[in-house]
Amino acid sequence: MELFDSMKLLLLSNSTNAGEEYLGWPKEIIKAFLGRHNVSSCLFIPYAGVTIHLDEYTERVREVFSEWNCMVTSVHDCSDPVQAVKDAECIVVGGGNTFRLVQLMHDKGIMDPIREKASEGTPFIGWSAGSNVACPSMKTTNDMPIVQPVSFSTLNLVPFQINPHYLDASPAGHGGETREQRIIEFLEVNRKITVVGLRESCALLFEKGHLSLLGSRPMRVFRYHTVPVEYEKGEDLDFLFHPQI
Repeated sequence: MELFDSMKLLLLSNSTNAGEEYLGWPKEIIKAFLGRHNVSSCLFIPYAGVTIHLDEYTERVREVFSEWNCMVTSVHDCSDPVQAVKDAECIVVGGGNTFRLVQLMHDKGIMDPIREKASEGTPFIGWSAGSNVACPSMKTTNDMPIVQPVSFSTLNLVPFQINPHYLDASPAGHGGETREQRIIEFLEVNRKITVVGLRESCALLFEKGHLSLLGSRPMRVFRYHTVPVEYEKGEDLDFLFHPQI
């Protein structure tokens, strides 16, 4: 765990619940995280946006963060994305399509610089696809592969996989696999990796060397050939940083 002790991570399953304002449910969580770490400016990574223009996406995030007097600059507006990452006070990665996000993070050369910055203690916030990229790979995304990244490898800030927007059941009339079945497929060929099913309105917070669950619902932990286990807010989750033998 000591290898990770300096990191400050806030990994949200989703940005917005149905019928709520943008970034509505996690507002107080994000505000508190920024306040604890004295963040006054953020570098936003909007590359997961596909059906929304990157300028519009940035403005939506900027409007919310302005409530906390936190200035938001988007990496897509920077002439030197790598230097922008190196100079960032806080890094925020938005949701959308994970394949597009990972493709552009690799293509723009910012995957390694973000990993280095976050590993050294620069606060990092991600939601949905932005949480996916904090994992060793993007392989537990729910998204359609609309583009082909040069690699599925991502930031590896946490040694486990996250499945954002985790659903317990299949919709009525749906004949395909459930989310649990998809995760079991992943584990069949990635047997030493743990997967966290992170439900809506939930987040993982890593600070001072400890991992905790925030939000209103429990999370589900999957391991190969093991019955999935539910974990509630307040339970010890530090075991997720210990690799399986």
